[in-house]
Amino acid sequence: MDINCTDRELLFIKKVARAAKNLGLETYLIGGFVRDKLLGRETKDADFVCVGDAIELANETAKQFHPTPQVDFFKNFGTAHIRLTDGFDIEFVGARKESYQRNSRKPEVEPGTVKDDQDRRDFTINAMAISLNEADLPAGKAGYGKLIDPFNGLADLENRIIRTPLEPAQTFSDDPLRMMRGIRFASQLGFRIEQKTWQGIIDSAERISIISQERITDELNKIIASPRPSVGFGLLYESGLLKLIFPQMVELAGAENKDGIGHKDNFWHTLQVLDNISVNTEDLWLRWAAILHDIGKPPTKKFEEGHGWTFHGHEVVGGRMVPKIFTKLKLPQNEKMRFVRKLVELHLRPISLTKENITDSAIRRLLFDAGEDLEPLMLLCEADITSKNRQKVKRYLENFKLVRQRCKEVEESDHIRTWQPPVTGELIMETFGLAPSKPVGIIKDALKDAMLDGLIPNTYEAAYDFMLEKGRSMGLTPVNLQS
Repeated sequence: MDINCTDRELLFIKKVARAAKNLGLETYLIGGFVRDKLLGRETKDADFVCVGDAIELANETAKQFHPTPQVDFFKNFGTAHIRLTDGFDIEFVGARKESYQRNSRKPEVEPGTVKDDQDRRDFTINAMAISLNEADLPAGKAGYGKLIDPFNGLADLENRIIRTPLEPAQTFSDDPLRMMRGIRFASQLGFRIEQKTWQGIIDSAERISIISQERITDELNKIIASPRPSVGFGLLYESGLLKLIFPQMVELAGAENKDGIGHKDNFWHTLQVLDNISVNTEDLWLRWAAILHDIGKPPTKKFEEGHGWTFHGHEVVGGRMVPKIFTKLKLPQNEKMRFVRKLVELHLRPISLTKENITDSAIRRLLFDAGEDLEPLMLLCEADITSKNRQKVKRYLENFKLVRQRCKEVEESDHIRTWQPPVTGELIMETFGLAPSKPVGIIKDALKDAMLDGLIPNTYEAAYDFMLEKGRSMGLTPVNLQS
C-alpha cells in the first residue's frame, strides 16, 4: 500500500482488512482518504466500501479494537460509523448504485459493485480505491493494497486537475452540490477545473436551487477556510453560482466611471482583503468580516459633483445588513454574527486615525468600542490596504504601527478596554429617586463621554461628582446623597 499513512492509520486499516477477511466481504478503502494520502495531506476520517453488509463489517471491525469502540449505524441507509479514541472517524458503506429524480438530490439506491460505487463519485480524484482483499477471496478480485483507479484519478491528481468521472451534465444534475464541491477542491488544493467539467458547472448552475441552504453554506465556509479563498470565490462568481447563492456579494462587482472619475471594483478588492487576512488568521468569522466589510457600498454609492464617488455611511449600512445575510445563509445568529457586525461597523475607525493627529480621546473611544476585539479589528484594517501603490501601502502600515503603539500606551494608563462605569444606573436612580427612564441613560452616556474625552479621571469620586452636576443641570434634585 504505497500511500503516506501513519503507523496509527495502517493499524486501523489492517483491522478493517482482518474483519473483512473474517466475513468474506470484498472491501476497499476509498475516496478522500486515498486522495489526501497520495497528496501527503493530513486526514481526520476514512471511508470503507464493501460489497455486502456495511453494518456487519463495522461491528466486526469494532471487535478488533480493545476496548471495543461504539458502532453508530443507520439501518435505513446501510451505513455505520466508528469514532476512534484519538477522534479519527471511520465510515462504512455498502457498494451501491444510485439514480436520481430531476427535482431532488436524494438518490434511489440499490446494492452494487465497487465499480458502481466509483461511478457515482463526484470527481476522478475522489473515485480511487485501495483493495483490502486478501488472496483467498474469489478469483478476479484485486489483491490487498492494489490501487483501483478506473478514471485515471491518479493522473489527474498529479496534473492537479478536477474532472468528473462521468459526463459533467449527469454528475451535476444528479447532485448539484458537486459543483460547489469541485470549486471548493480547486480552492483547497490549488487545482484547476478541467474545461469540460467547468462548462458543465456553468451550464448546470441553476440546479443549485434544489440544494438546502445549510449544505450550500457548509461548502461556502470550507471555501472561506481554504488557503486562498479568492480562488473559490472567483470561480463561484465566474460560473454564475455566486449570484444565485450570495447576490449581495455580486453587487459589489464593477467599476463605474463618470466624468473621467472611476472607483475601484469592490468585489475584487474584497477578495484581496480576504486573501490578505487569511495569511494571518484561520478564524472563520474574521474571514467573514473581511467578506462583508464593504457589503454596504452598493446601496450607499453616490457620485458627488466636484468630488467623485462616495460611499458615506457604508459601514453603518453594512452592519445592518449582516444579520439579514446571516439569516439568509443560515449562519449562526449569536455572538459570531455580533462579532462580524461589530467589525464591519468599526472597520473605518482605525484607518481614520492614520490620517489625522491621534488624540487620546479618539484612542480611548476606539479602545472602548472595540473592547476585546481590538486585535481582530486591526488585522482587518491592515488587510484592507490594497493599493497598487507600494509606497502608499507602506506608509499606511507604518501609521498603523503608530496607532497600535498609542492604543497600548492609553490602555496601560486608562484600562479602557475593560472599563466599567464607576457610577451605575442603579446608583443614578437611587440618588435622584428615578425609575428606569431616559434621564438615567442620558447621565450614563454623559459620564462615559466625559471619561473617554479625558474631562474627568476614571475614579468613583470624580464620576459621582460629575453625576450630581449633570443631574442638577437637567433639573433633577438629589434625594439620597452619599456622605
